[in-house]
Amino acid sequence: MNRGFLNRRQFSARCAAFGISLPLVNVAYALQGSAQALTATGASPAGHGVHLPDGTAVPALGQGAWHLGQGRHPPAVEEQAIRTGISLGMTLIDTSGNYGNGRSEQFIGRVIAGQRERIFLVSKVEADEADGIARACAASLLRLGTSYLDLYLLHWPVPTPLFSGVVAAFERLRTAGKIRAWGVSNFNRSQMEDLFRVPDGHRCATNQVPYSLYDRRIERDVLPWCVQHNMPVMAYSPLGGDNSPLVNDRTLAQIGAAHGCSAAAVALGWLIRSGKVIAIPESGSPAHARANAAALSTTLTAADIATLDATFPIPSETTELLRRLRRLVSRWL
Repeated sequence: MNRGFLNRRQFSARCAAFGISLPLVNVAYALQGSAQALTATGASPAGHGVHLPDGTAVPALGQGAWHLGQGRHPPAVEEQAIRTGISLGMTLIDTSGNYGNGRSEQFIGRVIAGQRERIFLVSKVEADEADGIARACAASLLRLGTSYLDLYLLHWPVPTPLFSGVVAAFERLRTAGKIRAWGVSNFNRSQMEDLFRVPDGHRCATNQVPYSLYDRRIERDVLPWCVQHNMPVMAYSPLGGDNSPLVNDRTLAQIGAAHGCSAAAVALGWLIRSGKVIAIPESGSPAHARANAAALSTTLTAADIATLDATFPIPSETTELLRRLRRLVSRWL
């Protein structure tokens, strides 16, 4: 495989896609904003509900489907995992047309058949399909076996001059009843500001971004901005992603033992405690689904939150920039 180096323009584009901008935001200002955005002292709100900007109520804890339907686990086990999650209140399900080249959507379509009205269904369109959003949506609806999506997201940012066309395409789908709301994914603060400058850009329902105790960088800029604009963020990889140390972390396990739940439930409970975040962990088994769902009945104390903040601090700008650059280089070179 050709592993040639990226040229300067390509490298800049990749940095923009990952939200890396220079100069970086002022740390003191951003930390102040994130302190206002989250309830640091903690108790989780009753019901763990989150409201989209149009007033639609959605569960704070849903289910991701990035790897599902692609052979990682026996199909029957994965199907039972999703059904278990649904029965425990995790009725928001997130997938995408590009997960397994559509196999994730086909899998989810089979699982939710006969109970579509119970589900808040989310899928995504890719940036390279921005000139054919209606076609991509039609293909997703066919694979999912449904006539509409509750939420349709642009998976990765497109160049800013294309924002108005993307929003217009989303709005046509919404008017036609193919989608009930639309949003974006992996947008940084500057891109969100640009989005809100185009006609109907303010109708964006959410920004789906990586967020966990292990990865708190959005607390410096994206999260405060979204909270200010009455927009919840949707946290993917809320347990830190593949090979994350979170699920085996000793501090999380100790707090979980005090609450009679798993480390994963503590990490998820920390995320959804403010009512400003929707978390979408993936479960490959019913046991994992039950462990995740325990977050809905776990109320962390102020002492728990203080301990977690001390154990998993927001990284400095320099540390975070170096970590993100390493990820960028390893992914694209």
